[in-house]
Amino acid sequence: MPPGDPDAAGSPALAALDADVVTCRRCPRLVAWREQVGRERRAAFRDETYWARPVPGFGDAGARVLVVGLAPAAHGANRTGRMFTGDRSGDFLFAAMHRVGLANQATSVAADDGLRLTGVRVTAPVRCAPPANKPTPDERRACAPYLAREIEAVDPRVAVVLGAFGWAALLDTLRDLGWAVPRPAPRFAHGAEAVVIRGERSLTLLGCFHVSQQNTFTGRLTPDMLDAVLRRAQALAAG
Repeated sequence: MPPGDPDAAGSPALAALDADVVTCRRCPRLVAWREQVGRERRAAFRDETYWARPVPGFGDAGARVLVVGLAPAAHGANRTGRMFTGDRSGDFLFAAMHRVGLANQATSVAADDGLRLTGVRVTAPVRCAPPANKPTPDERRACAPYLAREIEAVDPRVAVVLGAFGWAALLDTLRDLGWAVPRPAPRFAHGAEAVVIRGERSLTLLGCFHVSQQNTFTGRLTPDMLDAVLRRAQALAAG
């Protein structure tokens, strides 16, 4: 079992997905980069053993809310093996989840730190840390089946999408899964809402600026703004 996702043990579909994700070597550029980062390491983590493999999703296997990011951070999830764990972006995200009652603690420093999520799961369209945080279109497409399988296994009612990259990737994946995505596709914006339908099921997408430092350090995304999106997600999921 990959580190940090005890909830997957209760879901055969997620356990199988995790096993496939962590052994993936589909994208040579990403494999080379994640492993190089794991060897060279940042000075602050020079004594740690990096995960340096693809990172599976993390959180409640029956979540009604799915949080979709971009990709693992080179010295965050690529180091710890758990989504949004061990970097400033995760600090910001999980502190907000704790404030609104989705997480049992406000910090996320290691895969074995006891963090548990309730009603929410975090994932990303790309599972390997990319150079400069910029996956290529081909890399996104190669990883898309993993996101599709996770959506099918979890069956969320709401997706909080952090940034335009995740928004576009999620819409493409939903379209591939047979969801009725409007054309032209809904545009990303902070606070944007879009509903897609498949049969009698609906999924609401909520746009939110990414929790990266370039947004949180500049005040483009504040704690109150993120809290508001998460509370909106909770309200929609409960409806």
